[in-house]
Amino acid sequence: MVRIRGRIGDWPVDLTVELDPQDWAQLAGAVTVPAAQVPTTVASAPAQADQDGQWQTVLELLRRAGRIEGPQLMAQLAALAGGEVAGKRLLVRLRHCDQVRMETGADAPVYCWVGQPE
Repeated sequence: MVRIRGRIGDWPVDLTVELDPQDWAQLAGAVTVPAAQVPTTVASAPAQADQDGQWQTVLELLRRAGRIEGPQLMAQLAALAGGEVAGKRLLVRLRHCDQVRMETGADAPVYCWVGQPE
């Protein structure tokens, strides 16, 4: 499910799009990445260590809070990561983390800490 919220001129937009796995596969097959956007170098060890430390900080932040609404979490991640794009990457990583469960909130997704898988 994808939720799109915002404005087009003076008109408010709140749209929810639900896709089944076949639709996602078809969409993924239609997307191409221009060669200019494909990374040509591997991240250096210090950069990777910094990212790992940042990831641990993100997990600790959510663990302490227990649950955080998406927009509030996004603001905190953007501040932590130094920008909105890097914050969004962390948010996507949280969505796929076994230690985190997403719930549907009234206006936004809620990220909940479930702990270490055993």
